[in-house]
Amino acid sequence: ITVCFTLTEVQLVHFQEPEVFNYSTLLLSDDKDVLYVGAREVIFALNSVNIAEKHHELYWKVTEDKKTKCADKGKSKQTECLNYVRVLQPLNDDVLYVCGTNAFQPICDHLNLMSFELRGKNEDGKGRCPFDPAQSYTSVMVDGELYSGTSYNFLGSEPIISRNSHQSPLRTEYAIPWLNEPSFVFADVIRADQNSTEEDDDKVYFFFTEMSVEYEFVGKLMIPRISRVCKRDQGGLRTLQKKWTSFLKARLICTTPDKNLIFNIINDVFILKSPSLKEPVIYGVFTPQLNNMGLSAVCAYNLSTVEDVFSKGKYMQSATVEQSHTKWVRYNGEIPKPRPGACINKEARAANYMSSLNLPDKTLQFVKDHPLMDDSVTPIGDRPRLIKRDVRYTQIVVDRVTALNGSVYDVMFISTDKGALHKAISYENGMHIIEEIQLFPNFEPVQTLLLSSKKAKRYLYAGSNSGVVQSPVAFCDKYSTCVDCVLARDPYCAWKSDETSCINILKEDEIERDWIQNIGGDASSCPASSSIPFPPTGTSFLSCVGSDSPPSPTNTMPDVWSSTELVMVMLLPPFLSDQAQHVSVHGTFHLFCQATGPSDARFVWKKNGQKVEVCVSEQSHALADGRVHLLSWVKDAVAENSEYHCSVLSKAGNKTSKVLITVEEKGSTGQAGWVKEYDSWKSAVSEHHAMMQNWKTTWVSFLTCMLSCAMLL
Repeated sequence: ITVCFTLTEVQLVHFQEPEVFNYSTLLLSDDKDVLYVGAREVIFALNSVNIAEKHHELYWKVTEDKKTKCADKGKSKQTECLNYVRVLQPLNDDVLYVCGTNAFQPICDHLNLMSFELRGKNEDGKGRCPFDPAQSYTSVMVDGELYSGTSYNFLGSEPIISRNSHQSPLRTEYAIPWLNEPSFVFADVIRADQNSTEEDDDKVYFFFTEMSVEYEFVGKLMIPRISRVCKRDQGGLRTLQKKWTSFLKARLICTTPDKNLIFNIINDVFILKSPSLKEPVIYGVFTPQLNNMGLSAVCAYNLSTVEDVFSKGKYMQSATVEQSHTKWVRYNGEIPKPRPGACINKEARAANYMSSLNLPDKTLQFVKDHPLMDDSVTPIGDRPRLIKRDVRYTQIVVDRVTALNGSVYDVMFISTDKGALHKAISYENGMHIIEEIQLFPNFEPVQTLLLSSKKAKRYLYAGSNSGVVQSPVAFCDKYSTCVDCVLARDPYCAWKSDETSCINILKEDEIERDWIQNIGGDASSCPASSSIPFPPTGTSFLSCVGSDSPPSPTNTMPDVWSSTELVMVMLLPPFLSDQAQHVSVHGTFHLFCQATGPSDARFVWKKNGQKVEVCVSEQSHALADGRVHLLSWVKDAVAENSEYHCSVLSKAGNKTSKVLITVEEKGSTGQAGWVKEYDSWKSAVSEHHAMMQNWKTTWVSFLTCMLSCAMLL
């Protein structure tokens, strides 16, 4: 069961400043408890424990002259011709390296963290920061040198992966085999194993989607890639002078086992590095290129699988077909030594190659012509960790949590293009989405996501166009009963019996043996709340926990049923068509359905023809004549008009009710009517509670009567 929290139900901390937009660059300093935020024309330093508390701000604006020149080139003076901060990287303990688009003339500078002022370096940002604020980019600082993936020119037509270094600046070749219209999403460094006998180099990995060269397709086929360069790469002496000699790239596979679904657009990556892991694990968020089904997937990869492709895999080569057409095929010829694209390691040094500057031209020419691997990187388990319909995932971070039983779980936090956050875990029986949280009230895309690493102060930070949100990693205190706490299957949460509360185990000094937690969802260890189980053959579960408890239907079941109705399935009031049809774009709403039918009866909800699988709640109660009574409600929020269907399905037949929900902006004429209608539904909470109590009283009376009759007999 997925738990859904709205903005009114959980305590999130928001930060936004008037007339400031595009909070898309975040940098966290866990040591200093500071969150640095790069936005449009301003950099902020916030208290990372409470981001509503601002330490510093620095406005970094474009001169009027530069705005005018930018506008003369056809760009918008009001939006594009401003300074969008795109690079925030730590240079040392006291200085940040910062870059901005600067009206399509990218510029970089040093930010003094003590005075929170720029040092006025005014370095040319070309190749380190995009010209266009809409262009893709990524960067990572490694030992004082900036590694970037961006565009090198005004038009955005020359992609580049580069290292900004005074001693040895390097870049990719400007050639289609190297980079072909890439969209960069992530970069990170993975240090060499100090205990390895290979004496290998640190490596920087880049992730991007680019246009395929190896597959022939009617249109442009996009391919997700991972590329790699070595930190000690110095370029070649003659061939590949001031160019990477270690640049290689490969395809990332993220498909279902039957290959029916191919996820070929990569949106974000997170590399999980943990002392408890034998090797880093790469998590990627993917969508299909033709995504008319609204699908997203998460695939995970072992670093060793990646390295095997680069160090042992086959290369691809171009072959000219029919004089002008170029086709890419596997290269099966002799591979030069040292191996093209390899880092300078113990084996290379043993052959007297101490630097990439010593490498023979044959090796360098080969890697210049063959940067693409024929072998692909396959995911762990040869399948996605998670596939989700009706959602477009944008960003991902992953935390590693040890549950009470000692099992370790990778908890994935995945944001959406509608401003929501999903928390999910993979466990023995599959994948479970623990909860969904609405982070931003206007359903805007989450552009960046960070996770703090401190145990007791573990927070998530999400940036969007309008602001930044801080969220705890778990909302254990929202579960008021032991059953709710355990059924959440959240490895952060456990039931503390002596305090009758659901607690976050990371915030506790010591782990007690009597705490209750079960990731499999078995709540049998919870203390019984009553000696008489209620209802004995029914179920009751709630997937959208919050302050606005579901109101009850106004009509209840008839007191007497004829035996001929035993095989019938029927919907009972309220029908969807009777319910709220106008909602606010800024709020949530409930829709309700109830029915009776045989024991196999169940509800299926659909939204715009697609099955709804989260934020759906049900209650079922067995009736004396063998049927069941079903009550179901869906909690949702929409930004556009949507049609909902609730269908009750059973072997005795099916029934469907439907409604069209129309959206009105806050303050429009329909808003007052919707608020009144919503309030009337909400006022029925007590009525719903009373109905449940009546059912319980009836059941207890029935049991008492049966017990008395048995004693008389």
